[in-house]
Amino acid sequence: MALSPELLDRFKQCAGHGGWTLDPDRIAPHLREWRDRYHGATPIMLMPDNRDAVASIIRLAAETRTPIVPQGGNTGLVGGQIPHPNGEELLIWMGRMNKVRSIDTNNNTLTVEAGAILTQVQEAAAAQDRFFPLSLASEGSAQIGGLISTNAGGTAVLAYGTMRDLVLGLEAVLPDGSIINALSGLRKDNTGYDIVRLLTGAEGTLGIITAATLKLFPQPRATFVAIAGVASPASAISLLTLMKADAGAMLTGFELMPRLGLEFVLRHIASARDPLSHIHPWYVLIELSLSGGASDRLLEIALARAIEEGLAGDAVIAQSAQQARDFWRLREALSEAQKFEGGSIKHDVSVPISAMPRFVDEATQAVLQAVPGARPIPFGHVGDGNVHFNVSQPVNTDRGSFVARWDEINDIVHGIASELGGSISAEHGIGQMKATEIIGYKDPGTLAAMRAIKRALDPQGIMNPGKIFPRD
Repeated sequence: MALSPELLDRFKQCAGHGGWTLDPDRIAPHLREWRDRYHGATPIMLMPDNRDAVASIIRLAAETRTPIVPQGGNTGLVGGQIPHPNGEELLIWMGRMNKVRSIDTNNNTLTVEAGAILTQVQEAAAAQDRFFPLSLASEGSAQIGGLISTNAGGTAVLAYGTMRDLVLGLEAVLPDGSIINALSGLRKDNTGYDIVRLLTGAEGTLGIITAATLKLFPQPRATFVAIAGVASPASAISLLTLMKADAGAMLTGFELMPRLGLEFVLRHIASARDPLSHIHPWYVLIELSLSGGASDRLLEIALARAIEEGLAGDAVIAQSAQQARDFWRLREALSEAQKFEGGSIKHDVSVPISAMPRFVDEATQAVLQAVPGARPIPFGHVGDGNVHFNVSQPVNTDRGSFVARWDEINDIVHGIASELGGSISAEHGIGQMKATEIIGYKDPGTLAAMRAIKRALDPQGIMNPGKIFPRD
């Protein structure tokens, strides 16, 4: 049902001066996600700049049973931030709430509003000789509130954990407009249910995060990046085990890339260069962040041992900060380069690290049997079991016909991941893409508990409807 002009005026008043827009040109970029799979509509985009304005908006939404969709940097990949095409949901963009409120270097915490960009947080921490470890390809546009709401992962989960491990406190507005103020930044608080962890990863279905207290770390004394060529994912896992034994917590990145994916990058990304003199079936990007009295030769010694033991065929260590960035760019450009190769059916799964080689092998064989000539590109954060199993269309075939088989290929890949004890979503979330599919993979007891929590906090179902759970 369309919102009346009178009700829209009330929402405008809640949002305050400069806190709303009806301009279709300003709203349009917020109604589609970057892969262009999801498009929505909204009668107004609300842009509050403080917590009380958010609470006022939500109280009115609860009173009038008006559905609300919160959005941060619009970098999500499962459509969780996009309103329904029917145009009946209000979009709340959090980008005006972007202040760093405080930094406590003794407590190693930073308190920031939800609309702050990830790079802003990284730079604020660095200015105080501290380190915020979350890093991902969209860090120049992703907002902290969205990263918390989706429990973002990124490239450093191996050493620092997901966003849930990096959030010590939250300020949030619940679906009835009440405010949670839990920004103390305590490491230990054993006083009942952990509301902070519950809201982290809830994808805006249980409330809107307005600020967070984040965990900081000492700046690494030095960072070293290398690329090694390996024969197989099994060799990569053996190399990971060796690196963990030699480097321990200083191993902050371990990323797997197939040769075919690297060839896509070399073909389509102008600045890309082949990192090794000989071609290898697989490549591993390794990052060590040294602290204390660790030897600068630690990575060199470990790689030499890996080559001697036959775990790697060759390796090169970046000799400059620019070369290290170039190495990371090879990994980060894998998804981007696939766009130039036609249609791509993408997956974000996790399996136990020990099952990674079997998953890659079985999923590859099954996909090729279903779609002869398809080009699987399994890559990602092998150090934490997260594989982005992307499948590019066969050469010289129709893109539309291939992408139309998305659900079929999903069933294949997700089925194998599930059989191996894995998850159909490692870090991207559920959103609307997997809201129906999750029912077939989550155990009934867990689903029932999740639904009970949703009903208790959002009995009217106004908070980001159709996300995590399918629409009624």
